[in-house]
Amino acid sequence: MIPKDHPRYRSLIARERLARCAREGVVALEGLAAHGRGEAFDYLIGERTSESAALAARTAAAMLLSARHPVISVNGNTAALAAEEIAALQRASGADVEVNLFHRTEERIRLITRLLEEHGVRVLSGTAERLVPLAHDRGLCLREGIGDADVVLVPLEDGDRCAALRAMGKAVVTIDLNPLSRTARTATLTIVDELTRALPAITAACASLDPDERERLVASLDNTYLLRAAIDTMRERLAHALE
Repeated sequence: MIPKDHPRYRSLIARERLARCAREGVVALEGLAAHGRGEAFDYLIGERTSESAALAARTAAAMLLSARHPVISVNGNTAALAAEEIAALQRASGADVEVNLFHRTEERIRLITRLLEEHGVRVLSGTAERLVPLAHDRGLCLREGIGDADVVLVPLEDGDRCAALRAMGKAVVTIDLNPLSRTARTATLTIVDELTRALPAITAACASLDPDERERLVASLDNTYLLRAAIDTMRERLAHALE
């Protein structure tokens, strides 16, 4: 039992959840390494939402609400860490949800879908086709889901698929704690924040944005500025740590 007054409580609970979901087959073992890499960058931003990340979250909400067909793409780590948050965002944004996996098996699709549905997510189902030009299994998606989407929210994304989706003319919103990753630099919009902080921020913004602010945020989107601001935050924290 992890005491709630432990200074690393949230981090340790997330690790426990991922480990349990790995044993159950929801999370691929490779996903555990990916989580640890992201957590290291969260230390660098002080495990808090920066001003630039808050702006990015509001812009993400504006993009989802302005989209013709927004889709939230979910992998095993996202389902394990944030099933409730995905459900809330789906209700607030009206987006469809599709399970899309690099380490894809029908059993994992079934387990992740069940976990999401237990938390109130409406998950698209059907026969996946290779609609995204990738040789690996993340190229498989639903024609009525990612295949038809104009805006795709891809938390914990990989760079290859992000680039392929952009090449298809889709806007890609990603949540990535590493502002230097291929994903972060390729996406239309990158939220440099931890998943379970970023998703509720997007959800809250969906409820508070008026049409004028929504239009202004989309028109003024500058992902290069947001990435530079995130790097500046990390640089400043490192400088203070050495004082």
